[in-house]
Amino acid sequence: MHRLNGPYYDDLTPGTVLPQLPSFTITDADNVLYRSITGDENRLAADRSAYGAASGREGALVNPGLVIQLSIGLSTSATRHAIANLFYRGVLVRRPVEVGETVQTTTTVLGMADSRPKGDLNRGKVLLGIETVGTNGPIASYQRCALLPARGGAPGFSDDVGSATSAPDPDYASAIPAWDLSALPRLPVATGDTIEDPMWDHIDLAPAFARMTFNQAMVHRSVFATTYDSRLVYGGHVIALAQASASRVFPGTATVLGWKRCNHTAPAFEGDTVSFTHTLKTTESVANGRMLTIETAGYRQEEGSDPVQLLDWEYVLLHR
Repeated sequence: MHRLNGPYYDDLTPGTVLPQLPSFTITDADNVLYRSITGDENRLAADRSAYGAASGREGALVNPGLVIQLSIGLSTSATRHAIANLFYRGVLVRRPVEVGETVQTTTTVLGMADSRPKGDLNRGKVLLGIETVGTNGPIASYQRCALLPARGGAPGFSDDVGSATSAPDPDYASAIPAWDLSALPRLPVATGDTIEDPMWDHIDLAPAFARMTFNQAMVHRSVFATTYDSRLVYGGHVIALAQASASRVFPGTATVLGWKRCNHTAPAFEGDTVSFTHTLKTTESVANGRMLTIETAGYRQEEGSDPVQLLDWEYVLLHR
C-alpha cells in the first residue's frame, strides 16, 4: 500500500493499524485560528485568567472543539479517498488539554462491510477505532465509519459495522474535571427547551481548516476528487460551527465531555449559510455544575427553498 495513494477499501483488512500522521504540538496560534474560523465563545479557552481561576492552573486551555477536530484530522490517514464519513459514535474526551501539549492519534480498522456498487465502482464501509493521546496521557477515544472506494472488485467483507446509535455510551462523568465553575453564567434554559440560534453563519476557510488539522481527505482539497460541482466541506467544520452556536446558547459551558452520536445527513459546501437549533434533552447535577445532553440540528439555508438538514448531533457538555 503506497502511503500517499491509499488506502482504498480493498487495501484494508480488519485489524489494520494505519500509519500515524505527524504528532501535533498545540499552540496559542491554533486556538486563535480555530476561534477565527468558528467563532466559538468557550469562555475558559478564550480567557486565560478565567481558566486559571476555574482550574487553579497557570496554563491556557485548548478549546475542546479544537481538541476533537485535531483528533479526527490526525485519523485521516485511513480516509484519503473517502467518499463520505457516515457517522461518529461513543466519543469520550477524557480530559482537558492545555496549550503546549503534543498529541498523536492511532487509527485501527475494527470492521468492514461491502456496500452496493455504484455503477462500476465497488465501495465499502470501514469502521475505525480512534485513540488520541498526548504528552500527559490519553485524551480521546471513539469510533467513526467511512465509505471508501475499492481499487478493484468487492473483497467480500460483511462485518456488522452498526450505526451511530448502536454502541453503548461511554462514562462521561469520568471525564469531568474538578474545576470551580462559579464564575460562569448559569444555565439559561430548561430541560426540554429547543432554542433556535438567530445568528446564522457562513462556511468559509474550509480548506484552511482541513489543512490546519492535517485532514488528508482529498474531497476536501479538490473538486476533482468529488462527484459534486463544488469541493466538499469537512463535516467536522459543520460540527465546529454547531459547537460555536451552542457556546452562545449555553454560555456557561466549561468543556465538552463527549459525543453520543453524530450523523452527517447531507453534504456541505464552501459558501453555505447554516443555522442551528439546540434541544436540551437532559440535565444531571454533578459536584461542580451540571452535565447536559444536547441534541443539535444543523441546516443549510437556501433562498426560496426549504432548509436542508446537514447535521444530527447529540453530545454532552459540562456547564455551570
